[in-house]
Amino acid sequence: MFSENLNKLKKKMSENNIDLSIITDDDSIYYFTGYHDFLHMDFYRPTLLVVSNDHKTYLITPLLDVLLVPESCPVDMVETWNDGIGNEWRELLPQIINQHKNIFIEKFKINPMVKSYLDELLQDHPGDLTKLIDNIRMIKSNHELNIARHAGEVGMAMMEAAKKTIGHNVPEYEVALAQSQAGTRKAADLLKEFYPDNINMSPNIHFLPVMTSGHDLPKTHHRASTKIIKKGDPVFVCYCGSTNFHRFKLGFDRIFWVEEIQSDEQIKAFETAVKSQKAALEILGPGVTAEEVHAAYADTIQSEGYPYPTFRCGRGTGFSFLEEPQLVVGNKTVLEPGMVFAVDGGASANNFRSQVGDSFIITKDGYEQITHHSKNIDDLIISHGRNHSI
Repeated sequence: MFSENLNKLKKKMSENNIDLSIITDDDSIYYFTGYHDFLHMDFYRPTLLVVSNDHKTYLITPLLDVLLVPESCPVDMVETWNDGIGNEWRELLPQIINQHKNIFIEKFKINPMVKSYLDELLQDHPGDLTKLIDNIRMIKSNHELNIARHAGEVGMAMMEAAKKTIGHNVPEYEVALAQSQAGTRKAADLLKEFYPDNINMSPNIHFLPVMTSGHDLPKTHHRASTKIIKKGDPVFVCYCGSTNFHRFKLGFDRIFWVEEIQSDEQIKAFETAVKSQKAALEILGPGVTAEEVHAAYADTIQSEGYPYPTFRCGRGTGFSFLEEPQLVVGNKTVLEPGMVFAVDGGASANNFRSQVGDSFIITKDGYEQITHHSKNIDDLIISHGRNHSI
């Protein structure tokens, strides 16, 4: 997979007369090389993928992480650097850059420290690789699509664990722990069964999950806390960061209620969220534009008497949390088979924000849904017949 991805980049470089590409984004480096879990800029330790027009490729990375470079990594040369020795990661770059003229970087993803050094070396402003790489990564290979399907299984295991744990007097963090454990165990099973050669790929679900309950529901990206869930509370669980299997991310979210729904406003807003997602899905498929999907979703929300939505209908997903195209007004990208999307529905009432979301693969005939959980309100009211004590 990684060799094929790197060859796509080399081909696009030739087509666009790009002499040298310098890539520093973690997800792009993984996409083209299979190299992951290096420390990178969190500890001021850059890793760079450098691809030249003669198709010579260099992976420049800290010596302390070099054992993580997979044997199948498709680059020609792995160059290491050590803390405080010589010019560290900068050592090789002048030699490479001096041999090339038309140099491109990921303008909107490159770290400022690396960009500052490149500015010292380059006579002209570098071109921008961002759109070119976005376009390469839009259409997923069959191998990537299988990973996406497995990511859906992980997300569904997490959702079921959350539903089993949510209840009166349960702390939010206990729900987060339960869903993380369930997702990790499911991921471990999938890795052992389908990816036995990927021994270094961690199954652990570790992203800090989005979870809101009760009057906090309008806080869109509130994280699981020590707050105690109570009878009648709506509970929103979102796995847009933590549905992350084999580094493939998906979108997936639902709202549950503990034993009862205390407001007709909440029911109407939730039903509108479901309707707006359904409207988007009636449009979703090959040959339509991204903005057409968003328009169907937004028009439905407004037709039910709610204001124009505060968030896009959805986004492309893959080895990054956010990929192109986004399902948003103004995005005229035509959808194609092999794209993967998170598609949401939503609506907000007083002190309540409703959202449902799932992930889908675009096929030649429409789409394939890869996350599943009921959106029937009766199935989302949790009555375990128990009263947790704290």
